[in-house]
Amino acid sequence: MIISASRKTDIPAFYSEWFIRRIQEGFVYSRNPLNAHQISKIPLNPEVVDCIVFWTKNPIPMIPRLDELKDYKYYFQFTLTGYGKDMEANLPDKKKKLIPAFIELSEKIGPEKVIWRYDPIAINERYTADYHLTAFSEIAAALKGHTEKCVISFVDFYQKIQKNMKDMNIREESVESMTDLARKMHDITVENNMVLATCAEKIDLAAIGIEHNACIDQGVIERICGGKIKVKKDPSQRAECQCVESREIGTYNTCGNGCRYCYANFSPEKVKESMAKYDPASPILCDTVNEKAGDVIHEVKARSLLDKQISFI
Repeated sequence: MIISASRKTDIPAFYSEWFIRRIQEGFVYSRNPLNAHQISKIPLNPEVVDCIVFWTKNPIPMIPRLDELKDYKYYFQFTLTGYGKDMEANLPDKKKKLIPAFIELSEKIGPEKVIWRYDPIAINERYTADYHLTAFSEIAAALKGHTEKCVISFVDFYQKIQKNMKDMNIREESVESMTDLARKMHDITVENNMVLATCAEKIDLAAIGIEHNACIDQGVIERICGGKIKVKKDPSQRAECQCVESREIGTYNTCGNGCRYCYANFSPEKVKESMAKYDPASPILCDTVNEKAGDVIHEVKARSLLDKQISFI
């Protein structure tokens, strides 16, 4: 089983203590967003958890706790962009805090386990293509030798994102302009010994050396685990997504990073309300279980995905 921690929130930044307690207790609860009273009890013991994929913009609170994950395989998706506070309101200083944190994390667990994400790319009067290229080049140079891959994507105009960024004047880019920007980013990553890939993009950039990426990546997981895994593409993700199946343990409306482009937060008010419910000792993130109100707990029968068959070829 693969654990996603998390597409819905930044667990390393805000909920490291909760996550470590879940590891110590050996299980976590996750509420079904499509059926509010259905709760899954997901085992977290290392016998069934093949890999944990962390998604974060700030791993600083978790770095001192990594030794407590010594029995687990894991890697980080670390988003680091050139945006200012108008787009990513609550992040620490990037040059002083986050780039050093990226380097520290890489040196602690290995560059193959820290994937740099520069996404989403949004274009407006301030954040022009040239602005992004300058920021991207500076970050790439700083991270050289500390990651093997960079993942990019262009902003998707979901309805809730349009609402959150209505005053940012983000414009929709043509295929030609996206391809031109991606080509220049590719050249920068080559100079810095990185592979560039895209995340859930319809645009095909293979002709300029950029492949589609899987964030929950079978190849990366097999490399980290040291063996083959039996897993299928995740049917719950959109068609362009290449990720394989995983168990998501996060909760919507619980990320405090304050990113204007976030699809997982509905409003600042809802986030504040949800984060006020945070209890590190709770088995479910920023939530409580109320069986009298109709909550039903379903125990997930998880197993390792590792292929234990011996090959003689």
